[in-house]
Amino acid sequence: METLQRTANRGSISTGYDIDNSLKFEADNSEYLSRTPSSAGNRKTWTLSFWLKRTELGASMRVFEAWDGSTGTSALFTDTDLFILDLNAGSNYFTSSAVFRDTAAWYHFVIRVDTTQGTASERARVYVNGSELAGSWNSNIGQNTDLTWNQNVAHNFARFHNNDSFVSGYYAEVINVDGTALTPTSFGEFDEDSGIWKPKAYTGSYGTNGFYLDFESSGSLGADSSGNGNNFTLNNITAADQSTDTPTNNFCTWNPLQTGWNTNYGTGQVIVEGATEAYASTNYAAIEGSMAVQSGKWYWESKPNRTGGIMVGVAALNGIRWAGDTAYWYLGMNAQGIGTILGNFYYNGSAVSTDATDWTNGDIVSIALDMDNYKIYMAVNGSWGGTSNPATGTGGYDFSSASNFTSNFVVPAGRIETANSSYVIETNFGGYTTMSIASGNSDSSGYGNFEYAPPSGYYALCSKNLAEFG
Repeated sequence: METLQRTANRGSISTGYDIDNSLKFEADNSEYLSRTPSSAGNRKTWTLSFWLKRTELGASMRVFEAWDGSTGTSALFTDTDLFILDLNAGSNYFTSSAVFRDTAAWYHFVIRVDTTQGTASERARVYVNGSELAGSWNSNIGQNTDLTWNQNVAHNFARFHNNDSFVSGYYAEVINVDGTALTPTSFGEFDEDSGIWKPKAYTGSYGTNGFYLDFESSGSLGADSSGNGNNFTLNNITAADQSTDTPTNNFCTWNPLQTGWNTNYGTGQVIVEGATEAYASTNYAAIEGSMAVQSGKWYWESKPNRTGGIMVGVAALNGIRWAGDTAYWYLGMNAQGIGTILGNFYYNGSAVSTDATDWTNGDIVSIALDMDNYKIYMAVNGSWGGTSNPATGTGGYDFSSASNFTSNFVVPAGRIETANSSYVIETNFGGYTTMSIASGNSDSSGYGNFEYAPPSGYYALCSKNLAEFG
């Protein structure tokens, strides 16, 4: 079964059109948007376009739905990560042949519906990243059928009407066009050099129940920017859920699909809150980032809530990141990891540098990774450990002799010792975080929102920076 990612947008393409914000949804928090139109629009002909970045997999998640009490029009990801467009509460539904498991990328969906068409296959079509999605219908919708979408009934994003199947992920550029069936080229285009699908500004009309959710106003995240005033109600969503992780600047997050860890230890990670927060369901769980680097200088922050039981650092992507069936594992136990804990850097089973600082619960730990000179630095609450100063290249841990790191891609990483949901690593890669940011510092490119200023020459792990400095 195919994993759909050939033209997935990782935000590294210069578009000439920038999407500034997205909205983070977390299933565990029952976060969703809702609206009931005051009157019905065109229930036979419409287009729904939206960008979506998934952050959790393997669970049923209702992407959107309009429900009248007995039937509904909706779309969902299944617990096997297939995509289903259900036009009529299970009577007429499309199932993709591809699975959607690329949590490092943004997907663009276009749902194009026109039940007035005489040809059954033209009445409802699904496009992803500019191309029609392969799959099959259990039964085509009947000609001239009125659907519940655009009816004056409850419309939800990221929730099923039974108050379950919430979505974990980011939504951006949500556009509903009432009365017109449009192709994906109204909302995006293929980059002429890379072939990657990228967004462009929609310039058409919206129709009676049409809307445009751009999530740009933190004080009114459900606001309709189409001019129609078809605003959505926020449910369990606050201004803190606004994000700058978008299809035109994609940020690093924790990766639920990591591979290369011993099956007895290193697994069991639970990743939540826009894939920026993690805890463990088994002892000695590992986490790693969704973006890997071989060059450049990079900065991120974490907030471990335990002393001694949590490590942060980096891992090299070259096979098994740690070896053996030992009863105890830590980041840096072998030559594939570098971790910090209790005031030391660890590599290949030994403490290798004291230019780290011990932290206590709630401290903010900064990592500065220099892949041009092969050095790593660590700070606590803005103070760099020992003699280190990443801006001048002084101190830190020099891993230039570690061939696993100098000849391979490297990712942010962490380790959580205890299977307990109270042992948590909150992380800020710059696009979204649950950490409370009081200061608000970006890198010199203007990207990211950090508590402490990135050292001179260091950048947030996002696709625009990777395109320029990576």
